Amino acid sequence: MRRLTIGTRGSALALCQARLVQAQLQAAGRGVEVALEAIAAQADRRPEASLAAMSGEGIFVKELEAALLEGRIDVAVHSLKDLPLDTPAELEIAAVPAREEPRDALVLRVPSTLDALPRGARVGTSSLRRKSQLLAQRGDLHVLEIRGNVDTRLRKLDEGQYDAIVVAACGLIRLGLAARITQRLDFSVMLPEPGQGALAVEIRADDTAARELVRALEDPVSRSCVEAERAFLRGLGGGCRVPIAAHASCADNALRLEGAVIAADGRRQIRDTLSGSMAEPSAVGRQLADRLIAQGALELLKSSVA
Repeated sequence: MRRLTIGTRGSALALCQARLVQAQLQAAGRGVEVALEAIAAQADRRPEASLAAMSGEGIFVKELEAALLEGRIDVAVHSLKDLPLDTPAELEIAAVPAREEPRDALVLRVPSTLDALPRGARVGTSSLRRKSQLLAQRGDLHVLEIRGNVDTRLRKLDEGQYDAIVVAACGLIRLGLAARITQRLDFSVMLPEPGQGALAVEIRADDTAARELVRALEDPVSRSCVEAERAFLRGLGGGCRVPIAAHASCADNALRLEGAVIAADGRRQIRDTLSGSMAEPSAVGRQLADRLIAQGALELLKSSVA
């Protein structure tokens, strides 16, 4: 029996996601023993440091990819939104499983809504994308940096350090904490980060046996959607630390992609939608990026991250 080792970050959410992949592989009945190995990422070793202070892409994935390249693990499971746009040539994303809820979630100590928050309410987020869209809706809010894993953020909220926090809904759902979601923010209010809600199952490009095992996890619709979103991000020259948002959906082999670039203070945003073939998601993403560039998206991005 072949033994397949899955590498994952050590946070509760990362382990939960890796266990989902482990269970799916075991359920596929390929006669393989699947083990997990937790590997600390740079961001996990500095849980309270600002993400903005950790320059460079891939702060959540570099150590996992190094372990994969060294042969210490056979598969790496990532939150797809954390993956840099350029995968090392020796590696490949062998599967994108069915996507979980892509929306962002507002979590409050007292049930309410974003519109009903009092003026000057303290809202915690580590994302410039979320901050800019919150301010676009409610310029009076006090949007503050928050770090730590999901449990830490919820504790800080419950202790009264914040009046509300905004996190990815998928994380709360996967951890069995969906009841903590006060409001799932509509796409008209907050577009998600490209790839949010999806997982990436990464392998060595020359490991044909691992590819054969993990391809049973592939969800073609989820793959097309995230490829369109990442092509949009690439077309704008962005990464996961800039205020670029996108969400794609598929129906009847047609793909619909909505994307936005938002000023850091929320006072201006450029937003558009484009439809195309599910079979050509990257083309849809590039074309939508070009449309936003023609409307001044690159200049807006420069002013937002200066």
